[in-house]
Amino acid sequence: MTYRYTIVLEREADGGYSTSCPALPGCRSQGDTFDDAVANAHEAVELYLESMIAHNEPLPVEDIVIKPIEVAVSA
Repeated sequence: MTYRYTIVLEREADGGYSTSCPALPGCRSQGDTFDDAVANAHEAVELYLESMIAHNEPLPVEDIVIKPIEVAVSA
């Protein structure tokens, strides 16, 4: 079965990217490049879900909306 989850990628100051999956608390990964980080996040999410299934836990249903906003700040 296929599931869809959102990952968040953040560029690290010293290079590379860190990732998180908001619907799966504690599911984090990283990679030296954007593509590596996405691949590692995919693996982390897969392992997280497999662990939940092995422990007979219900899989989370993602209910996330990502909406960029612009904020003007006067200095």
